[in-house]
Amino acid sequence: MASAFSHAIVALAMGKAVHSKQLSWRELFLGALCSVVPDFDVAGLYLGIQYGEVWGHRGLTHSIVFAALFAASLVTLWYRGKDRAAMMGLFLYFFLCTASHGVLDAMTNGGLGVAFFSPFDTTRYFLPVRPVLVSPIGISEFFNEYGVRVLASEAIWIWLPSGVAFLVLRVVQRLWLVKSVASPSSPS
Repeated sequence: MASAFSHAIVALAMGKAVHSKQLSWRELFLGALCSVVPDFDVAGLYLGIQYGEVWGHRGLTHSIVFAALFAASLVTLWYRGKDRAAMMGLFLYFFLCTASHGVLDAMTNGGLGVAFFSPFDTTRYFLPVRPVLVSPIGISEFFNEYGVRVLASEAIWIWLPSGVAFLVLRVVQRLWLVKSVASPSSPS
């Protein structure tokens, strides 16, 4: 798995890359939370659930179905009073944050893969390129020489691309805004 730091960085970069009134710091925090929630399945290891089972690590909670259900639950519980467009935008953001977790984990060099299509198909998948060092499970095992190597790997393969994507999207938005302000509106 990628570290919780990297999952949160991707969620924050996605949220800040899009200029939206709907994404305040509360929603950005919820997006970061969405990005780490799938790893709550690690608790199953301590309850006797085997890694490769449906409810095991990188199983159902890392799937596209889980991401959609989790995002829909958040929007339904906390954003019911908003208009339809705002609710759809928030759903999309929370969905992408949650789903990004599995994508990042599929980029790592360890584990059994990610069950993207669970519960319909429990096959575990990796991406064709897996440059990210797998993060150890457990905080105590993280803060050592290997943990530093993991963070360095994530800085190169996750943090840097997230920062570049954020900057590129912001520049495109600013150029688009300048172009739309400079061009006269067409008469109705």
